[in-house]
Amino acid sequence: MKRPLITGIALVVSLFAHSLAQAQATPVVQGPEAVADWFNAGKSFIEQGKALHDNNRRAKNVILFVGDGMGVSTITAARILEGQMKGKPGEENRLSFDRFPYTAFSKTYSWDQQTSDSAPTMTAMATGYKAREGQLSVNHTTPRGECSAAVIEAKKVRTVLEQAADMGKSTGIVSTARITHATPAALYAHTAMRDWEADSNFPATDINTGAPCRGADNAVKDIARQMIEVSPSVRKSLKVALGGGRTYFMPNSLIDPEYAKDKGRRLDGRDLTQEWVTTRGSYGRAAYAWNKAQFDAFEPANNAYLLGLFEPSHVQYEADRANDPAGEPSLTEMTDKALRVLLKDPKGFFLHVEGGRIDHAHHAGNAKRALIDTIEFSNSIQRTVNVLKSAGVLEDTLIIVTADHSHTFTIAGYPSRGNSILGLVREVPAKDGAPLKNSLDANGKPYTTLAYTNGPGFRATGRPDLTNVDTTDVEFLQEATVPLASETHAGEDVAIYARGPKAHLVRGSMEQNWIYHVMMEALK
Repeated sequence: MKRPLITGIALVVSLFAHSLAQAQATPVVQGPEAVADWFNAGKSFIEQGKALHDNNRRAKNVILFVGDGMGVSTITAARILEGQMKGKPGEENRLSFDRFPYTAFSKTYSWDQQTSDSAPTMTAMATGYKAREGQLSVNHTTPRGECSAAVIEAKKVRTVLEQAADMGKSTGIVSTARITHATPAALYAHTAMRDWEADSNFPATDINTGAPCRGADNAVKDIARQMIEVSPSVRKSLKVALGGGRTYFMPNSLIDPEYAKDKGRRLDGRDLTQEWVTTRGSYGRAAYAWNKAQFDAFEPANNAYLLGLFEPSHVQYEADRANDPAGEPSLTEMTDKALRVLLKDPKGFFLHVEGGRIDHAHHAGNAKRALIDTIEFSNSIQRTVNVLKSAGVLEDTLIIVTADHSHTFTIAGYPSRGNSILGLVREVPAKDGAPLKNSLDANGKPYTTLAYTNGPGFRATGRPDLTNVDTTDVEFLQEATVPLASETHAGEDVAIYARGPKAHLVRGSMEQNWIYHVMMEALK
């Protein structure tokens, strides 16, 4: 996957961030709010809570938002950054889903992992079963690396998307990751290996039996092919699939339309992007889009099916999206388009939206990109609430916002209120009105509020002097304690936010697979 250079708008953003960091040499908080404000806000919160009532109606629609890797520290830091981008101290800000009335904690361990990956965590939410590392929507008795289609068929567990389709509802998937990546794929694919996204990803032989695997007639289908060759009910139901990963759908004889250096990954010679159009055509007008112009030209009122694949691999980070050569829609724009397609169905719909690149930025040790993608994820949720309200179906729609797992991302030190969340730690001064000064470590060097327990931000030569470093730059990697090429997931609970029918069932400390049962209770 390419890493875009900072050019054009991104450079301007970087320079602005540097200027902002310099401008914050004086405290953002210049004086206290009125003393009564804090008390009155608390009373208002209680009154709002007293006005809540359980919504026990059946959900016409269910939407599952998953911020991949969006742990509690990510939510906190993104909330502050968004507030500071609005010129406020930041801590008092609320992301769109912070306003949802029901919350809980999700225990993210999988059947065989204390700290889990996205495949079993999304499988838990999609099917109601805890699964094994790296496996998608098959039960935990499935052998690792199992290649047999017959075995996978016997071991598969049905997903909420598949069951919504059987109910006659429309369905959709939106992601900033590859549409064949673990989180979106768990809703429509069943496989023992999340990495089998195209047929070229298969091993030559089955690791368990030694039988032929890649290209064998009796082998399980790759994930991209599974999305095209789903069951008849899902084929008719799946109206929208938007994200990245188009080379996994293209034969290796074709050059990517946007980047001459990339070509298709398929060995079977099939162009699944065109098969999407032809196989859906009997149900309604279908289209495929790979750039912003084609996406914008798709009008939901006149079309029924849309496959949008906007990058060879994952789509751009939100911080870099403006530099994309062919242009690509934001997560908010993709979500809006999906909603306008699905809302046409009088029977209702199931929609999954993933902020997939939050996770990737954290793996890269790059907090700013992760937080900007989290803010965009929040924007897509707010757009959803607005669209549903305008359509008159907000109270008929269960919306759940959660994460599959966390990251080793920390917020530390004792920074003063309003201190740049991306900046160096500056503590409250001993005397009111005195200027803020950088907090120093035991060696007399300043340090940032944000850091990682492990990852590529480790400095082998020791801690650098960050005094004159612009830590708000989009390319800055926060420091890490343990040197790793890729930062890891973390194992603590993640948050769940909910509103709508049966949302009150989201409560307390929950096993992650219980989220599925809340959604199915609402749909039934």
